[in-house]
Amino acid sequence: MPDAPAHRSSGNTTAAPTADRSSIIAVTALPVLVVIAGVLGFLLPDAFNPLAPSITWSLGVVMFFMGLTLTLPDFTRIAKRPWIAVLGVVTQFVAMPLLGLLVVTVYGLPAEIAVGVILVGCAPGGTASNVVTYLAKGDTALSVSVTTLSTLLAPILTPLLTLWLAGSYMDVPFWSMFVTICQTVLGPVIVGVIIRVVASNLVDRISPVLPWLASIAIAYIVAIVVAGSAESIATAGVLVLLAVVTHNVLGLGVGYGVAAACRLDTPTRRALSFEVGLQNSGLASTLATTYFSPLAALPGAVFSVWHNVSGALLASVFARRPYGKPPVDGSLGESEPAAAVSENLGR
Repeated sequence: MPDAPAHRSSGNTTAAPTADRSSIIAVTALPVLVVIAGVLGFLLPDAFNPLAPSITWSLGVVMFFMGLTLTLPDFTRIAKRPWIAVLGVVTQFVAMPLLGLLVVTVYGLPAEIAVGVILVGCAPGGTASNVVTYLAKGDTALSVSVTTLSTLLAPILTPLLTLWLAGSYMDVPFWSMFVTICQTVLGPVIVGVIIRVVASNLVDRISPVLPWLASIAIAYIVAIVVAGSAESIATAGVLVLLAVVTHNVLGLGVGYGVAAACRLDTPTRRALSFEVGLQNSGLASTLATTYFSPLAALPGAVFSVWHNVSGALLASVFARRPYGKPPVDGSLGESEPAAAVSENLGR
């Protein structure tokens, strides 16, 4: 899910610590907000179903907030460590779609739910990964780079991978999905980045509020998605939860394992674990609602709750596990100093 954006200030050092704390609190509270929204959507479907056409706009708002949190250094970081950023993106767009297909095959999921799970796997990374990477004492700069790069590639890769892996379950409208992702993801992010550049001081002042606005918009989307599939939750809810948990846990493990196999340092392993395992499930839910069915959107809604819970729990475990000092030659760098991590979040 495109969760509460992580803030990286371009210069206002007074506002930045407040924004950082606001991001952390918002992401921590997000699962509670999403659960409340889901319960309301389930209990009051008639109140939320008429709001379904606004899901696309709501996702656009969330992605606009993400764009506001990005700075030019976020893009230059990709150029500084291109192969590691590319490794993260490739792992995400290869592992999560294939793991989604594996999950739906093993569990024998119905076609609509199967498409929803695969869509989650084909989505880009969620920005909650940036905050939980910070909390886990991982490589925050790398996390931001991979999230940014995967989001920019999503208009092509998400519909292409969905067509390839889910085309046997239901018709996948590639070009329509491409246009929708450009409109709801790429366009708003670019507009947000432009505003960030031309009005950085204003954005810094309002940045503490952005994570909460994003969290509210995400909860709003979840309420509508759950309302649309309220009748199916009673029968398919447990199966969907099982599939989502399996998909997420496998993704977290693969991300960490690939980084370990490449002999990358501990902060990088933690960052790639979250980048692969935490998805923009809001985009998946929006596309499923628009082009498939309300039931197909259910995995995305469940994922939005679970991946915040699992991410927070894993970050807590990582944060309590110290790692060694960087090697003398600095070849791979075992740890980014705490001050540098703080700087990555704008402090």
